[in-house]
Amino acid sequence: MTDSDNTGQQVLLGCVADDFTGATDLANTLVQNGLSTVQLLGVPDAETAVPDAGAVVVALKSRTNPVREAVSQSLAAIDWLRRAGAEQLFFKYCSTFDSTEDGNIGPVAEAFLEALGADFTIACPAFPTNGRTIYQGHLFVGAALLSESSMRDHPLTPMTDANLVRFLGQQTKAPVGLVGFETVAAGAEEIRDAFERLRAEGTRMAIVDAVTDDHLRAIGAACADLALVTGGSGVALGLPDNFRRAGRLQDTGPADFVPQVPGPAVVISGSCSPATLAQVATMREQCPTFGIEPLELATGRDLVAEALDWARPRLDDQPILISASAPPEKVREVQDKLGVMAAGELVERAFAGIAKGLAEAGVRRWVVAGGETSGSVVSALGVRALRIGPEIAPGVPCTVSMDEPPLALALKSGNFGGPEFFFEALDAMP
Repeated sequence: MTDSDNTGQQVLLGCVADDFTGATDLANTLVQNGLSTVQLLGVPDAETAVPDAGAVVVALKSRTNPVREAVSQSLAAIDWLRRAGAEQLFFKYCSTFDSTEDGNIGPVAEAFLEALGADFTIACPAFPTNGRTIYQGHLFVGAALLSESSMRDHPLTPMTDANLVRFLGQQTKAPVGLVGFETVAAGAEEIRDAFERLRAEGTRMAIVDAVTDDHLRAIGAACADLALVTGGSGVALGLPDNFRRAGRLQDTGPADFVPQVPGPAVVISGSCSPATLAQVATMREQCPTFGIEPLELATGRDLVAEALDWARPRLDDQPILISASAPPEKVREVQDKLGVMAAGELVERAFAGIAKGLAEAGVRRWVVAGGETSGSVVSALGVRALRIGPEIAPGVPCTVSMDEPPLALALKSGNFGGPEFFFEALDAMP
C-alpha cells in the first residue's frame, strides 16, 4: 500500500466488515455521502500506514468462520482502527443478516462492546434501495419475509427466521430489544430517547426498524454519540453528517476520485444467488465463458490450467467470464457429494489460482461476484488496500488498488445488481 503523510483527512470512522463485498458496499455508501474512504483487505499489521481518508474499512472473511476465530480477527481489526485514531466504530454485516444461530453477528458485536467499554449498540441491516427493510423487528426482502426469500436456500447461511429480535437473541448473552417503526418515523430525537430507555432496562443491543432511507438517516443521527454502530451499509447513510455537523469532516475534493487503469478485463463469478445467475446468463450470451465444475475439481482435474490456457489467447479481444455459479439444486447436489465446506474451498482455491495466472498474463480490470470469491481473488492478487470510486449500482462501487501495479476492481455481493451488471461494471471502470 502506498504510504500516506497523514496531512489530510483524519480517520473519523473505523469499520470492520465480515466479508469483502460487504466492505465495498459500506465504503460505497460512505463515499456517496461525502466521506473519503479506503478499504484494507485483512487485518492490517503494525507497519501498515494509516490512510489519508475520513473512513477506513477493514474487510475480513469472517462471516462463516468459527465464532472464536471471527471474534479474534474482528478484535484485532478494531484494535488497529482505534490506534489509527478512529472516533467511532462500525461493524458491517450483510443486509440479509447472514449468520447462524451461533453467530457471528451477535458474538462479534458483544466482543466489540466489551473492548470499547460500551453498554449499548444497535443492529440495523436495512437497505431499502435494494429491497431490504425491517418492520416490527422482521426483515423483508422485497415483499417477502427473509425466511420466505431465496436466502432460505443459501448454501452456507440459510436464513429461516425473519424475526431479527429472536434470531439475534439466540446469538447473544443479553436480551435483544426493539426500536419499532412508530418511534423511528418520529425522528432522531425520539430514536435517541428509545436508546436511553433500553439502556436503563439493561438492554445492550436493539434491532431498529427502517423502511426508507430517511429512516436510516434519522437512525444515523441518533447514533452520533454511540461508540459502536452495527448494521448493513444502509444505516451508514447518516453517519457522515454527524461528523459534518460537528465540524470534523473536511472538504478535500471529490470523495470518489480514482485514477484510470487500462488493460484486459475478466469477470469471475462464484455466487449462486438468483441475481448473479441472471447476470451470468446475460454475459454468457455475448462473451466467451469458461465453467468451473466442483465435482470435476474433486477428481483432480486441473481446471486452473485449463482455464488459463483457454483465457490467455482471448484476453485482447473482449471481456471473458469464468464462472462456477449454479442454481440451488445443482449446489445441493455438489454439497451432498463433497460436503458444504469442502465444495466451497475447492472452488475458491481454483479461483485463487486462476486469478494469479490471469494477473501474470496482464489482466488489470476485474469484476468479481460473491463475497467468498472476492476474498479469494483479491487475496491471490496480493491486494492490500482499495481506494473507493464512483458507484456502479447500489452497493457496488468502482475501486482501484493502492498497490503496484494498480488494478481496477468491482467486488459485488451476490444479490446486488441487475441482469446487465457485469457489462455496466466494465463500462464504468476507470
